Amino acid sequence: MIKFGTGGWRAIIADEFTKANIRLLTAGLCRLMQQEGLSGAQVCVGYDRRFLSKESAHWAAEVLAGYGFRPFVINRSSPTPLIMYTVKMRNMPYGMAVTASHNPAIYNGIKIFTAGGRDADQTVTAKIEEQIAQVNEAEIKSIDYEEALSRGIIHEELTTNEYIDSILSMIDTESIKKAHLKIALDPMYGVSQTSLRTILMTCRCDLEVIHDRHDTLFGGKLPAPNAVTLIPLSNFVVDQNCNLGIATDGDADRLGVIDEKGEFVHPNTLLVLLYYYLVKYRGWQGPCVRNNSTTHLLDRVAAGLGQRAYEVPVGFKYISAKMTETDAIIGGESSGGLAVRGHISGKDGIYAAALLVEMLAVTGKSISQLFREITDQYGQLVYREADFRMTPARKAELQKLLFEDLLCPEFENVDHVSREDGCKVYFKDGSWVICRFSGTEPLLRMAGEAETGATAESYINAWKRLLKL
Repeated sequence: MIKFGTGGWRAIIADEFTKANIRLLTAGLCRLMQQEGLSGAQVCVGYDRRFLSKESAHWAAEVLAGYGFRPFVINRSSPTPLIMYTVKMRNMPYGMAVTASHNPAIYNGIKIFTAGGRDADQTVTAKIEEQIAQVNEAEIKSIDYEEALSRGIIHEELTTNEYIDSILSMIDTESIKKAHLKIALDPMYGVSQTSLRTILMTCRCDLEVIHDRHDTLFGGKLPAPNAVTLIPLSNFVVDQNCNLGIATDGDADRLGVIDEKGEFVHPNTLLVLLYYYLVKYRGWQGPCVRNNSTTHLLDRVAAGLGQRAYEVPVGFKYISAKMTETDAIIGGESSGGLAVRGHISGKDGIYAAALLVEMLAVTGKSISQLFREITDQYGQLVYREADFRMTPARKAELQKLLFEDLLCPEFENVDHVSREDGCKVYFKDGSWVICRFSGTEPLLRMAGEAETGATAESYINAWKRLLKL
């Protein structure tokens, strides 16, 4: 029942996301830690604002305590990157965040972090799954939360100040103060408002916040910052004459941006902008990392700056690993996740937002002006994407077609094809198209990029015709 995807374990509440399964997963992690010689270790447990998140964190802590571990519980709803930061700075071997990130409100889940505050990779999650399979539910050990707290087994603490101070120490606060920027913030009913409000107001930004109340239904919308969900923020930016609109997803590890004109800025553009800024204006040196569904304009910019771009499969754990391996400056994905060297190894929408504000302050340019500076030098590529929801039977049928029958449209001018993660076709002119399954939702995802939108759409349409979608 419990299978980890690209962003942890996620399931529908009261279907597979149940108290019994949370206890099973935690018991599996405990058994793995015991095998690794970590008995008695302190393990961070945090949670977001979703329905049952706090209760689930407590259920997990009870099992950790029952197996002799020392749960370190962050005792209020918190951003996932704050939990990762705590694992890193307190030198803990593992951490857990109860969250389903940007999934619909009917989902919840658990993300596992390893030493250094990194997303658990496939090797670790496979080991946890192996241990879960060996757990006898009737024999799972646990200690009542309040009892364990009173006995000092469970420790509650809030690490928000440490996390905020670390970000403030890494950005140019004085330049931001001098810029007198007006910022609109949309936490999407999630967990970023305390941290981002504190950071931006410390930098003397004129800050306006919308959608900051606790709402487990996320206002009836998907808690993912995209062009549709951020229409209210776009309107607010225009109406209030803001320099920038910032949004974060449900657990604040992803970033969405509205520019000064009220236009949605695609995460591909954000990744290119921040990499260009860090190299060109901050003077950093080093490569960048993107997943296989993210813009190749990043590669052009990297080459133009005398650097290199690396491609990895979808899943931020792959980006984190490659960043560590290559000492990359930045890593990102087309869904809005970004990580920057010197901070945590996972994505952090709060730190990325702070850097974006610094970029506007230091350059004195708007988002659109700075991106035009980039495209004037390196040209522009047009990105298109499409998602298709599937039943389990339809998914199994398509998996056979793609991975066993190796089905692929008969494109022209193909340079090579990769099946490392789905099927990605690279064309000789530098354009590309990919067809792959989501690791977090029952979706088939497609994306393509070319010199024109029509060409990118033709690639996706070829896949749709072939798969009868």
